[in-house]
Amino acid sequence: MIKVGDQAPAFSIPNQDGNSVSLVDHSGKYVLIWWYPKADTPG
Repeated sequence: MIKVGDQAPAFSIPNQDGNSVSLVDHSGKYVLIWWYPKADTPG
């Protein structure tokens, strides 16, 4: 589990256009990561 003050692990995810976006692409910048845990899932 990541705790406050920990460095985020490196990862890549597809954006809305299907292009890969990597966290390191935004190194040295503020980044807000937002997701919906139950989006596109039953329940």
